[in-house]
Amino acid sequence: MFTPSGAWGTILKDESFFKQLLKKSIIFKSLKFRIFIIVLSVGIIPAFIMRLLLIKSYETRAVNQRITDVTNQCTILCSRLEEAGYMDDTSDVRINDELTQLSNLYDGRILIINDNFRVIKDTYERSEGRTMVSKEVIACLNGSSNMSNRNKTYNYVEVTVPVTSQDGDILGAMVASAATDYIDVNKANLNQRAWVIEITVATFVLVIAYALSSTLLQPFDKVLGAINSAKEGYGADLKRVDVPDYTETREIMDAFYLLLGQINEADTAKEEFVANVSHELKTPLASMKVLSDSIRNEENVPVEMYREFMNDIAEEVDRENQIITDLLSLVKLDKQAAVLNVEQTDLGELLEGIVKRLEPIAAERGIELALKKDSVVMADVDSIKLSQALMNIIENAIKYNKNFGWVKITLDSDIQFAQITVSDSGIGIPEDSLNRIFDRFYRADKSHSKEIGGNGLGLAITRSTILLHKGSVRVSSIEGEGSTFTVRLPLIYEK
Repeated sequence: MFTPSGAWGTILKDESFFKQLLKKSIIFKSLKFRIFIIVLSVGIIPAFIMRLLLIKSYETRAVNQRITDVTNQCTILCSRLEEAGYMDDTSDVRINDELTQLSNLYDGRILIINDNFRVIKDTYERSEGRTMVSKEVIACLNGSSNMSNRNKTYNYVEVTVPVTSQDGDILGAMVASAATDYIDVNKANLNQRAWVIEITVATFVLVIAYALSSTLLQPFDKVLGAINSAKEGYGADLKRVDVPDYTETREIMDAFYLLLGQINEADTAKEEFVANVSHELKTPLASMKVLSDSIRNEENVPVEMYREFMNDIAEEVDRENQIITDLLSLVKLDKQAAVLNVEQTDLGELLEGIVKRLEPIAAERGIELALKKDSVVMADVDSIKLSQALMNIIENAIKYNKNFGWVKITLDSDIQFAQITVSDSGIGIPEDSLNRIFDRFYRADKSHSKEIGGNGLGLAITRSTILLHKGSVRVSSIEGEGSTFTVRLPLIYEK
């Protein structure tokens, strides 16, 4: 088990990574609840809907069947009314008995109405002789077919059937009502049985939902376990936990361990950076200590030696100052609030100024320094910061070159980007160092670093400056043949 330190410690303190992952654990728990609810709903809601549809379907069929039965019986009776001349004389005992039986059968009431809207027969014997006008009777006397409606308040259906002669003339209408209480009773019984079935299904689905939600989220519990393990302790011995159950969990773990690897690399790079800073800062101090002690401990020091030692001390002071200045520059560039003094700049003129300043250095070793630009390229840049960044690249191309070699600088552009290419005929960069040359204090050619000079911060500053401009820098190289740096910068800077 390791103690949080370095990049890991920073992440834990800032809560920028694990806090988010811990929040995810809450989501996993709520996801279990959601899966539980979804599965439960999938089982219960259809059962609930089926119960409602079943009862509604029964009610509709029962009412329609009741209307059909009453209509058929009334139609038969209407044909017999005309045969018996009942519309003129209602004293026919046989017809009256049949009307009474039919009304009793359906627990309802039958009215016979003539073509003058007068009630000539009422099985309740209450409305005989009265006039009855309704839209159903009017429609029926005007030649419409059988009419029907339902009264849910008083639980009955009403059917109106025309009484016609053999010639097709309409003699009157029969209005018959039939009780529908039994439908409500059957609905209640059916609903009760459906509830029993629904509760049984709900109980079964409840168990299934709980089991299924737990099973489905077991892989996420493994993911959470891996996260907690990384939170409690980590290092090279941290075992990888694979969760291949789902594509999503596999991708989450792949991304998680990729991030762990990147953080470990960042932690290692930070430790290496601190070690390099300490070494770079202590070396000039150690040299100054030796030189000053030599002067202090020796009597009657010759003026020439004193002057020589003091010059050496001054050089070490300058070297120390340069390291500190570069470190401060990196700190400023690393801050998100770093400010660029952006203005429209002619990149060709900027490169000409850099070449002019570096030509004397190149001439000392017979190195040809050439700048090629096909057209004027204007871009929104911080000319001071960008000039320093490009100078670092071109100066390295000169320093790490062969005597009587060449350095070619090309400026080109398209609609959106300016491209600056710096190629040289130098010693090249080993393939295993290409990914690290922009790291702070890293030197690809350590054997020549002392005689060439520098502190390994130049390319780090270059990369930070170009990224601050929303640009990119790439490098390709063949060891022993030379290197090519390609810088791309947007012509218009957007914050």
